[in-house]
Amino acid sequence: MRVLVVGAGAIGGYFGGRLVEAGHDVSFLVRSRRAAELARTGLVIRSRLGDIDLSAPQTVTADVLRQPFDLIILSCKAYDLDDAMASVAPAVRPETMILPLLNGMRHLDALEARFGANHVLGGQCLISAALDPDGRILHLSDNHILSFGERDGSRSARVEAVASVLSSARFEARLSEAILQEMWEKWVFIATGAGITCLMRAAIGDIVAAGAAQLATGLFDECTTIATGRGFPPRPEFLERTRLMLTAPGSPLTASMLRDIERGAPIEADHILGDLLRRGGANRDGGSLLNIAFRHVKAYEARRARNQAETQKGA
Repeated sequence: MRVLVVGAGAIGGYFGGRLVEAGHDVSFLVRSRRAAELARTGLVIRSRLGDIDLSAPQTVTADVLRQPFDLIILSCKAYDLDDAMASVAPAVRPETMILPLLNGMRHLDALEARFGANHVLGGQCLISAALDPDGRILHLSDNHILSFGERDGSRSARVEAVASVLSSARFEARLSEAILQEMWEKWVFIATGAGITCLMRAAIGDIVAAGAAQLATGLFDECTTIATGRGFPPRPEFLERTRLMLTAPGSPLTASMLRDIERGAPIEADHILGDLLRRGGANRDGGSLLNIAFRHVKAYEARRARNQAETQKGA
């Protein structure tokens, strides 16, 4: 199976690197700058579960991508999705499967509209990883889980073939018969964590110490209600586990969206918070915690855009 990994950052680089390590035919679709960096340094992964040093990973840039691939693993940020779809289009043939690892659900609609529903699998990952200043991928925890499956829950021959490839690598690959349920539950968790830590500009433990744990659980209840209304009520074990995480004294947990705000980076406000708010319909009134959190991060985006425009004007 020929695999194209879109991006060689923390997520795509990690899972793609593990697949190369297992002997699979993997190419990384990257921008010219990252291609040059990988040619110079190789793809380097540092993990307590096993380091990898790939001296010459196969890379391709969008301007020369012509060959077809059997599986495309999409690991970009939501704000790069349009560019990513345009870049991978020449690699998509009638039998090509696209496995997206983005959070939320909005990307599924976009991928369907561009390539057709039959091409698009469901997928998600659980991993904490980052690029260091030298372009190395740092695996920061013991979790490295990639879940995937047909969105209708079937165990098709093609998804079994994907499972055969992914399960041979040194990460936890899970073929799910309820991938949309899992994606909705992760979305509820991500939206709650991003919404409350961005709104309070604090870690969960600090929010609890401030006597505001009920804000976190209130936002969680609102997001859960939206998922339930869309036909994906979160399961009891998920609800119990997440409530404990959101009310844990001393927890250092923050969302990646908050960390992106703190370093002045772009964020996935519309994809993670805005789309969930939209799907909630009646929850869009001004008193909604989700609405308040969404408007808060949109204000950050407005300020960031203004600062960028002023910088460019003064340059």
